[in-house]
Parts: sequence; C-alpha cells; structure tokens
Amino acid sequence: METPAVRPIAIANWLLAVAVLVFAMVVVGGITRLTESGLSITEWKPVTGAIPPLSHAEWQAAFDAYKQIPEYRQLNRGMTLGEFQFIFFWEYIHRLLGRLIGLAFALPLAWFAWKRAIPAGYGWRLAALLALGGLQGAVGWWMVASGLSERTDVSHFRLAAHLLTALFILAGLVWTALDLRALAHDPAARPARLTRLSAVAGLILFVQLLFGAWTAGLNAGLVTDEWPLMNGRFFPSEVIAARPLLDAIANDPFLIHWIHRWWAWVAVAALVVLARAAKRAGDRRASIALHSAFGIQIILGIATVWTGVAITLAVLHQAVGALVVAGAAWAAHAAGRAR
Repeated sequence: METPAVRPIAIANWLLAVAVLVFAMVVVGGITRLTESGLSITEWKPVTGAIPPLSHAEWQAAFDAYKQIPEYRQLNRGMTLGEFQFIFFWEYIHRLLGRLIGLAFALPLAWFAWKRAIPAGYGWRLAALLALGGLQGAVGWWMVASGLSERTDVSHFRLAAHLLTALFILAGLVWTALDLRALAHDPAARPARLTRLSAVAGLILFVQLLFGAWTAGLNAGLVTDEWPLMNGRFFPSEVIAARPLLDAIANDPFLIHWIHRWWAWVAVAALVVLARAAKRAGDRRASIALHSAFGIQIILGIATVWTGVAITLAVLHQAVGALVVAGAAWAAHAAGRAR
C-alpha cells in the first residue's frame, strides 16, 4: 500500500512538462540543422557555455574559432560577424534548452526523492530517464565533433543517434507519465506492458525515423522537388548500379530519400493498426491523436518535397514527427494496459 507522501499525479504532470521541453528541443534542433547553425559553437562547455559572448572581443574570439573549421573555410568564407551571430544564436538556444531540460528533470527528481513521493518501482525508471538525458548531451557533442576537423557537416549517423535518443526520451516520458496517471486513479494499477503489436509498430516507426534522420543529415530532401516521382522516375535505379546495395542504403541521398518516402506508408499501416488497438482498449483519444499526427505528417512530408525543403514546412515536419512518436507511445500504452 502506498504511503500518503506518494504523489503520482504530481510526478506525472512534471514528466509531461519535461516532455513539452523535449519537444521544443527537437523543434529548435530542426531549425538549427536547417539554418546550418550546428557547428557555430566549436567547444563543449557544459557549465560555462551557458553564458554567451557578452562583449565584442568575446564575439570575435568565438568567430575566430569558427573560422578554423572546414565549414567556414570551404562554405562560409567571407561571412560577417552579424551572420555568424545568427547561426550562433540557434545553436546556443539549442544547447541552452538542453541545460534547462537537465535542470527541469534533475532538481524536481531530487525533491520528489527527498520527500519520498516516488511510487514504489518508479525510482529506477526516473533515474534511467535522467541518465539518458545526460547521455543525450554527450551524444550531441559527439555529433558536433564529427564536423569540426575534416567534414563541412556532421555525420548523418551521429545526427540520427542524437535525434532518435531525444525521441526515445520523449516516448519514455509520455509512457511513464501515463503509468503514473493510471496509478493516481487506481492505487492497484500496474504499469502497462509493451505488447507484441506495439513492439512491431515501434520497430517499423523506428526505421522510418532513422531514414528521416539520414535524409536530414545528407540533405537528401533536396535531391528532387517531385512527388510521387523522383526527377521523372519512380526509382533511382542507377544508384544500385553505381555502388553496393548496403552502402547505398546507408549513404546515398537518392536511395535514402526514396526509402524514407515509401517506407512511410508501411509505417502508416502499422500505426493505423496500433491506433485501432488503442481504441479497442478503450482509449479513443489516443487513437484520434495518433491518426491526426501521422496524417498531418504525411501531408507535411509531401509539401516539404514539393517546395524544395522550405524551412517552415521542414521544421513543422520534424515537429509533427515528434508528435507521431508521442502519439504512438500513448496508443501503445493504451493497448498494453493491464486489466
């Protein structure tokens, strides 16, 4: 029996608030990528980096550091200090949000633990989410470091690891909050289980997100502005002839773009089945949320291609992708609730 100090609904609301911050982080991360701002800060200073340059001399020093990397020398030579400050702004906001999320999670977690307000069995899960958040910061720097010495951009593999870790944290926050809300309404409620259907749907969605991240990292959205054809053809067959299949799947922008646009329909089919399972389990709202999210996402994806990756649509595409993940976590939780 839970002690009177346990506060599952308060912890659930806190986790959902952190999930909103993670969503904002994903959106700002998309803007940072699309504005080519991610390499503007060439050092990782987790504590002192929270303070931006405050004087002209400090700004000039940051700009001089940026001038040493290949992106400036090969792509942005001649950039003004004002133009540098623009790209610095987005990377700074992205990192500042990361620090804010860390504090917004760690400090309340410590307070709830001190007050013994965490329900039995949830402490380890909250600690794991905190550890994942710390790992995400390290992965972010690992990603940035890949573009500071030899490349003019970051590795698309490392970018995928960074984005997918953020989305996994988002799903974990939503799932845990839903478990705690159920516990608040029924002290005998058990955590939801991951059903086989949900696991398969999650794996299919993971593949789509992976190719979406690779598409972003390689600027593969720019290989064509046509849909459903790609430059007048359905399939870029010359890619297969030019390089080994596995290499093309992982590195060729044309094939990665093609897989991302057509695997989307496999993901849609899986998410429809998952949404129906949530509805059968009695959670119609989860079904509606998931259907709405992936429906809007498909429209945004096509519109992004048609407009040659217009930045507003591309940012919305990444933002709604995060909502698809949250909706899938909600539906999977509903389908796996113990009765």
